[in-house]
Amino acid sequence: MNANMCLQSCVCKHLIASRGRPTDNGGVSKPLRSQPTRDRILTEARRLFAEHGYERTTIRAVGAAAEVNPSMVLRYYGSKEDLFATAATIDFRMPDLAVLPQEQRGEALVRHVLERWDAGDQLPALLRAAGTHEAARRRLTEVIEQQAAPAISRVLPDDGRQARLAMIVMQIAGLVLGRYVLKHASVIAIDRAELVQRVGAAVQSHLQ
Repeated sequence: MNANMCLQSCVCKHLIASRGRPTDNGGVSKPLRSQPTRDRILTEARRLFAEHGYERTTIRAVGAAAEVNPSMVLRYYGSKEDLFATAATIDFRMPDLAVLPQEQRGEALVRHVLERWDAGDQLPALLRAAGTHEAARRRLTEVIEQQAAPAISRVLPDDGRQARLAMIVMQIAGLVLGRYVLKHASVIAIDRAELVQRVGAAVQSHLQ
């Protein structure tokens, strides 16, 4: 089952669970009584995936952290893979590079990437899990292909567009891998402003 099918499965389960629920006069479904439990499970799952990665996070551990029986985790989210797909729903919030002066786009992209990873959401967990688990790798690929790649492609020259995009993705991937996953001391020691300037210059070379 790929990541898209996982997400579709979660949506279908939600729709089925919603049938027959009473609505108010405005036709809006009343919140499920189980919603606080669902939210707590998801919050703890995100934390555990971020701290321990996909392989070392178990349904039993998620249930314990959320103070529910593990069977409740499976009831609401189907499987560990479905739970991860839901927990790893990410909005990369790509900036509109086209509105910036051409010479500033490389640094702006690198700065945005660092800010998003420093925000502490699901991106680091997804990247770590992608190294060892196929579902996580597919999910990360989707984030890149559906969100990052289109935003970058819009400002790339026609000449060698695909190769340029691949080089930029490699530059960004190398940066986040070294700084946030491997946590290499020499990379962490570099000031963010210097990273933006140096890596931004490398990215800029592929944008023009």
